[in-house]
Amino acid sequence: MAYKLFSDEYFMNEALKEAEKAFEKDEVPVGAIIVHNNQIIARAHNLSETLNDVTAHAEMQAYTIAASTIGGKYLANCTLYVTLEPCVMCAGGSYWTQLSKIVFGAADKERGFLKVSKKILHPKTRVVSGILESNCSKLLTDFFKKKRI
Repeated sequence: MAYKLFSDEYFMNEALKEAEKAFEKDEVPVGAIIVHNNQIIARAHNLSETLNDVTAHAEMQAYTIAASTIGGKYLANCTLYVTLEPCVMCAGGSYWTQLSKIVFGAADKERGFLKVSKKILHPKTRVVSGILESNCSKLLTDFFKKKRI
C-alpha cells in the first residue's frame, strides 16, 4: 500500500521494514527509524539476540546511528518512529537525546513506558500512538506464534 510521502504512515512503514529484518533474524520484530527534516537519518531493528545484549533494542541502536549521522548526541529536531511502544529503558534514552517526537505503532501494555509514566520522556517530546497499529501488532503476533510451534 502506498502512503502519502512524509506522513506518519509513510515513515512507520519504513520502520516496519526494519522490524521485518529482525523477524528474519529470529529477533523480536521491532523496527525503528529516526527522521530529521523528512530525511531518514537512522534505521535499526532489535539486535539483542545477535549481539547477546539485552540493551540492543531497535530504539537504542537508532539513537546511536542518528547521533553519529548528525555529529551530535542531541536529536532535538528529530522524530523516532518505532513499531512497538518503547520500554522504560528506551524512553529514558529518548529523554537524554531530547527527541522532538515519538511515533509508535503497537502499544505494549506489559512493558511499555506509558505503564509507568509519560514523565520519563523529555518535557518537549510529543507522542503519537497507533500508527499502522494492526500491521505492527500482526508482525509481533506472528513471531510469537512461530516461537510456540
